[in-house]
Formats: sequence, C-alpha cells, structure tokens
Amino acid sequence: MARRAANLRKKRRIQAGLGGALALVLIGVGAFWALGGFDKEPVNTASDVCVWTPQEPGVNVNAKDVGEPSTTDVPTFGVRDMTVTTSQGAVKAQLDLAGAPCGNASMAFLAGKNFYDNTTCHEITTEGALHCGDPSGTNLGGPTYTFANENVPAAAPTPAPSASPAPGTPAVYPAGTVALYPNPPGANGSQFLIFFKDFTPAGEPAYPIIGKVTTGLDVVDAISKIETVDNGNGAKVKPKTDVTIQSLTVGAVQANPADGAPSATPSATANPTGAPSGTPSNAS
Repeated sequence: MARRAANLRKKRRIQAGLGGALALVLIGVGAFWALGGFDKEPVNTASDVCVWTPQEPGVNVNAKDVGEPSTTDVPTFGVRDMTVTTSQGAVKAQLDLAGAPCGNASMAFLAGKNFYDNTTCHEITTEGALHCGDPSGTNLGGPTYTFANENVPAAAPTPAPSASPAPGTPAVYPAGTVALYPNPPGANGSQFLIFFKDFTPAGEPAYPIIGKVTTGLDVVDAISKIETVDNGNGAKVKPKTDVTIQSLTVGAVQANPADGAPSATPSATANPTGAPSGTPSNAS
C-alpha cells in the first residue's frame, strides 16, 4: 500500500509537470499568433497595376525599341537605389515604389536594357533641373511605349489675388527631387529630371515624382553651372560641355529604411487615366 501510494504521488507529479509545460506552450503559441507570427509575409508585387501603351510604329522616329516592362510582379512598396554615373560624377537616388510603382518599374526595366548608357543629359532647364533620358536628345525620344502619370504633386496654395505661392510654402519640387518628364503631358517614357534647386510651377505641376537624390547633389549642382548654348530650337538650355550618362543602374527592392524612405508626396494625386495634368514648362 505504501508503494502504491508513492507511485500514485509520483504519477500525479509527472502529470502536473506535463500540464504546466503544455500550458506554457499554449501561452507561447497564443502570444506568437497575437503578434502576427502566423500571418503571411506581405506580397510586394502586383499584376495589372501598370498599363504600357504601345506607340504606333513609325509615328515617332526618335523612339528606341527595347520591348516593354512586364505587367505582372510590379513591386508596389519599398525602395530601390538608382545610381547615375555621369562624365561629371555619380549621383545616387532612392526610388519610391509605393508612390510611383509604374514609373520605377519602367526605370528598372530600361536600366536593365542599358537604355540610358552612353546617352547625354541634353538640357539644363530654366526651371532648375538636369534633363536626361532621351537617347535622341530632342525631347521626343524614348521607348516605344508610354504610361500614365502617378504621384504628381498638387499645386502650391496661392493667396488671392496673387499668383505666387504663399510665403513659407514648401517647394512643389524641392532640390534633389527626381521626377519623370512626360512628353506629351501625361504620357511618360524614359525622360527624367533631377532638380538642383527648389521649383514651384506657376500653374499645375506636370512632373510625376519617382524619388529623391541621396548623394551626389553637389555633382548635379556643379553640372548646373556649365555654360548653355542654343539647342537648335531657340532655347539656350543645351550644355556646352557634354554631360554623358556612362551607366544607369537600379538595385534590388528593399524595405523602407528606418530613417525614412522617400514616400508619396502627401499632396500628390494619382492620374491613372493618363490625362494631362499640366503642360511641362521646360524652356524647350
């Protein structure tokens, strides 16, 4: 009887220990679930978010055919690093995928096709930007597809009756902004702008923002001081000394850094239909 009593006490102790261990496991699993441990990783790509509109063959003799980006697996959040290595120095930018998924998918596609390599930045605009991305240097060149505007900022508030922005209003395109240059308005291709000074258009903004410069703004500023000459159309915007893009690369998709990646401008508005959002006011 004594042995049976001892065995019974031992059995109860084992059962109590197992019960406690199971309770701890259940508590841990519950906490893991509550914190999202069983949630699926967010998918960073989507299909059919971008529409690539083919240009009619022969209509634009300045277009360069390298195909068109995929309509599937377009990254829709996070950032990508872009490096523009020019004959005057290197410029690095961070591209905002959430704000401009299609613009940046196009940039990455064209970079992968070496579309920008050995082309010139053909204008230093009166608006305060370096204008690049047209292999023909005519403002008409680009790929054989176009796509609609996205992440075009809203116009700066102007106190009536003045047509100038209110004092202290942040620039619509701050220095370091990287934006696309649609031509015609609302139809983007390969051309882009890197602003070396703050710019606020008098009318509706026309340039979709795709990112911002992280290093090398001094290089762009130095380029801005190059003497300009007539571009053949009566506008004195062509750099007298060639500014050649030796290479343009776009890196892998990465999560937004803790210190803050460029995000869609709070006042930006999407224009998925491709309707004109304003006429580019480049001097050319």
